[in-house]
Amino acid sequence: MTVTVPKPVLKGRKALVVGVANDQSIAYGCAAAFRELGADLALTYLNEKAKPHVEALARKLKAPILLPLDVSVPGQLEAVFDAIRAKWGRLDVLVHSIAWAPKGDLQGGLLECSAEGFAKAMDVSCHSFVRMARLAAPLMKDGGSMFAMSYYGANKVVANYNVMGPVKAALEACCRYLAHELGKRRIRVHAISPGPLKTRAASGLRDFDLLLNQAARRAPVGELVDIMDVGFACAWLATPYARRLTGGTVYVDGGVNIMG
Repeated sequence: MTVTVPKPVLKGRKALVVGVANDQSIAYGCAAAFRELGADLALTYLNEKAKPHVEALARKLKAPILLPLDVSVPGQLEAVFDAIRAKWGRLDVLVHSIAWAPKGDLQGGLLECSAEGFAKAMDVSCHSFVRMARLAAPLMKDGGSMFAMSYYGANKVVANYNVMGPVKAALEACCRYLAHELGKRRIRVHAISPGPLKTRAASGLRDFDLLLNQAARRAPVGELVDIMDVGFACAWLATPYARRLTGGTVYVDGGVNIMG
C-alpha cells in the first residue's frame, strides 16, 4: 500500500512542545525540527523568570501559542489544553521534555533519596506525562503521536544518575502502556532516549562532563548527537512514514547503547 505524504510532511499539524528552557534544550530542538517540517507550534514556559527566554524562541519559531506551565501547580496543565482546544480545536503531536528532582535527592545515591524527593521526581518527570496524555488524547481526533524523553540510565546503571534512573524506567513503562491503551485511537507513543547532551538540566548531574567524554569515545559514529538529531528523529516518527511504529524506546545516541 502506498502512503501519500505531503511536503513539507508535517504542514498544518499542531504540535505542543513542553520543556523549552533555552536554545540548547532538547525541547527546543524538537520544536525547531517540527517547525522546519511545517508544523504549527504551541510552547510553554516554566515561570516568569523563564518567560523572556522562551518568548524570544517562540517568536523565532512563529509559535502562535505560548503559555505558562509548571506541572506541579494545580490547574496550569488543564489551562494549556483548554487554550489549545480554543485556538486549534485539535492536536496532532505532544512532546514531553521535562524532568526534575530536588537537588539533594538527585546528587545523593538512591539509598539516600527521601520519600518526598522520590515522589516529587516521579510526579514531575513521569506522571505528568500520563496526565498530559489524558488531556491530549481527546484532541487527537485523527490520531497523533506522543513523545517522552528518557535516557540510557533507565535500563542500565549510570554513575551519578541516581534517582532519575528508576524514574526514567517508570516513564518508559508508561509509554508502553499508553501505546497499548491509545493504539486503537491511532495515537502512537514513543519513549526517546537521547545520548548525553550539554543541557541546563544535565548540568545538575555530578561529573557530567566525564559522561559526555565517555559517550563520545564509545559512540560507533564517533561523535555526540545534538538537539536537532533528537528533534528530527521525533519529527520523522510523527510522519505517516512511521505510522506503524509505537511503544518502543528509540535511542538517538550515535549507537552508544549497543556498546558493552
